[in-house]
Amino acid sequence: MIGFNKDDLAQEYWGRIKNITGELVMLPKDSSDILTHLSATDCLLVKLGATIDKETMDNAPNLKYIGMFGTGYGRIDTEYAASKGIIACNIAGYSNEAVAEFAFAIILEHIRALERGKKQAREGNYSESSFFNVYEIKSKKFGVIGLGKIGSRIAEIALGFGADVRYWSRARKEEYEAKGIKHQDIDSVLKESDFLSLNLTQNKETENFLNEERIQKIKLGAVVINLAPMELVDIDSLANRLEKNDIIFILDHSDEMTPEQLNRLKKYKNCIIYPPIAYTTKEATFEKQKMFVANLENFLKGSTTNKVN
Repeated sequence: MIGFNKDDLAQEYWGRIKNITGELVMLPKDSSDILTHLSATDCLLVKLGATIDKETMDNAPNLKYIGMFGTGYGRIDTEYAASKGIIACNIAGYSNEAVAEFAFAIILEHIRALERGKKQAREGNYSESSFFNVYEIKSKKFGVIGLGKIGSRIAEIALGFGADVRYWSRARKEEYEAKGIKHQDIDSVLKESDFLSLNLTQNKETENFLNEERIQKIKLGAVVINLAPMELVDIDSLANRLEKNDIIFILDHSDEMTPEQLNRLKKYKNCIIYPPIAYTTKEATFEKQKMFVANLENFLKGSTTNKVN
């Protein structure tokens, strides 16, 4: 197990893992002992941030299974794993509601100046006179890039706020278009959206999806939300746009970024950085642990679930 600590799983799930393993070894993701232990590893369990590449797999001749403790698997070379007969599984869908609700929590926190309001009241100032520059979601153009499980739920909630919702996705989603969510090309979504939510899975095709050209097309004054891995974004190009102070960018995958990347972005007041807390509801945490352990159990039974390669 790479990158785990005892708090990641409830005792029940640690017990279930120990019941199906002959030997359980836990190592930090930057441990120098990883390659040594790989020679005898059959199943490799990893957290987000760990890289499982060709070299890693070549040093694990007995490896048959890679279990990701999360949804994103962009740092796992799934194609190479498949070529070696190694099954890779993730845990998709466990936090759809949690992440979608968090998206609107941070949008409302920003556009209604909630943090400033709480601070002002704590200081004994109860005047509303400086809060007339806040605004509403209703009637604004709300763009969703990637209408998967989380993106579609965000789009539905935006409709509930009365927003004019449009989307771009690799495939048309007619069932959502029937609800009033409009399909547009990616350039139109970027240029016209007052709110923009990035909801793509990280893989080789989507890395740096928001590149220099696309970042420059984002509408002036837009609030951009990325609750997906920051590998989807060209950091240098984002910093150049933030320098102009004409968009807001909000993210929460800060734990997967390098100190250099964080230092580059956090100096901009229009870049709001959260810890990775979008998924951390009680409900989602329970489902995450359950699915993760069930994936391993099902693999050993020969009925693999959530296979990504």
